[in-house]
Amino acid sequence: MFKNLDIFRMSHAMALHAGTRQSVIAQNMANADTPGYAARDIKPFQAVFDTELQAHGLRATRPGHLHGSSAELQFDIITRREGLNDPNGNSVSLETEMLNAVDVKRQHDRALAIYKSGLGVLRSALGRR
Repeated sequence: MFKNLDIFRMSHAMALHAGTRQSVIAQNMANADTPGYAARDIKPFQAVFDTELQAHGLRATRPGHLHGSSAELQFDIITRREGLNDPNGNSVSLETEMLNAVDVKRQHDRALAIYKSGLGVLRSALGRR
């Protein structure tokens, strides 16, 4: 019945994506006054999930796992081009970064909700609460 528990793998990847994106946003905010600093971001989760996770299939999370690749999930950091630059060449807008931080929190909360829901279904199927 439960041969393929991709929901847990997907929710884990969503949480990793949210954490990585939060780190990039925090770096943007920290460098808001740095001359010449360009705002950065990472690709949306959907694009990463479609390409990387679906293409690689099984992954080994520990050296003892068999038949899986041990490649870590990588999120490419890209430079954002939208927005106006300050006279010093900085393209970080604190308002935009705050909105992005709220979006990341929602994404992380969604990942946790998916994980908890999947865990609840699995526990119900096993007859445990």
